[in-house]
Amino acid sequence: MSESTFDIQEYMTRGVERVVRDAIRATLKNPRESVYMARFAAASKAAGKKRRRAEDAGEHIPPFLIASITSQCNLHCAGCYSRCNHATVDAAPVRQLTSEEWLRLFDEADDMGVSFILLAGGEPLLRRDIIEAAGKKPGILFPIFTNGTFMDEKYFGLFDRCRNLLPIMSIEGEREITDARRGKGIYDRLIANMDELNRRGLIFGASVTVTTENLKEVSSRGFLQSLSDRGCKAVIFVEFVPVTEESRELAPDDADREYLHQEILRLREEHPEMVYIAFPGDEKSSGGCVAAGRGFFHINSHGGAEPCPFSPYSDINVRDTSLRAALKSPLFLALQEEGVLLEDHPGGCVLHEKQAEVERLLQAGQPQKV
Repeated sequence: MSESTFDIQEYMTRGVERVVRDAIRATLKNPRESVYMARFAAASKAAGKKRRRAEDAGEHIPPFLIASITSQCNLHCAGCYSRCNHATVDAAPVRQLTSEEWLRLFDEADDMGVSFILLAGGEPLLRRDIIEAAGKKPGILFPIFTNGTFMDEKYFGLFDRCRNLLPIMSIEGEREITDARRGKGIYDRLIANMDELNRRGLIFGASVTVTTENLKEVSSRGFLQSLSDRGCKAVIFVEFVPVTEESRELAPDDADREYLHQEILRLREEHPEMVYIAFPGDEKSSGGCVAAGRGFFHINSHGGAEPCPFSPYSDINVRDTSLRAALKSPLFLALQEEGVLLEDHPGGCVLHEKQAEVERLLQAGQPQKV
């Protein structure tokens, strides 16, 4: 599918509408969540109109933003791309964006029509100040991708007050495979968190890193039914992206990806009480990769605007400029104009597979890595 025949704005807007529609359906039995999601649906529709007006004026605004609000993490998960890229460390680094700087970015995103800001890390719950700042923006939905180890009474209370904050806990399947990748006792901690969130009537989701080892387990009826029974309302399947040759065998291939795609179609029919999303999913159906500002982009904890968490290259920093300016970075524009995002490739992540080409474009524009 060529860029000339594919309307990225229409595709992403339909995607946002489907997620919001599914989320409303998933919360019908929870009055407080249902009321919030209905209000968010109105805010999302207004944001979509902002993006369409900008598109008609020649400016493309993506509906999604990924914000890695810290590079510190307490876990050492096997095969973590972020640690392999040295984007995640043990100690809190200096010069990370402050909560005031993040709130400025959240305000700007709201004004531009961004509907979703995914908060990641490192471990995002280490930055309670930023989570609290996000809670002040009810027109934006903030899924928080967390390992769950820092959930406490204060966070449960914050999630109760600010229904736009959605904890998405990382789980790899049942106890054995989760603890093997994330550490002993993590599975039990996640289950305890889910039970407490469910007891309080709070919406939450699960994030699953899909590998060749757990593909069948994490898409099985038994595993997903157990999440549903605990009140989980969203499951986000993230395909494992290998950053070393040793881990390449864990990456799903085309057959695995097609299997997951078919399973998600089935799950959406059989479990309407839950939302199912796959990332990066089948890029062909979305007219190519939607990173680098086509559908989303990434801001790292130091403010560097990057195409994607899996492609940690930057030539502009939002600490020194605006989100709008970051969307027009030379690297982003080169990736879009030279067709890198639309190229055929093995695997689910074109930017990872075309890393040498991304680096060439980075050097051609003489930017610096942030």
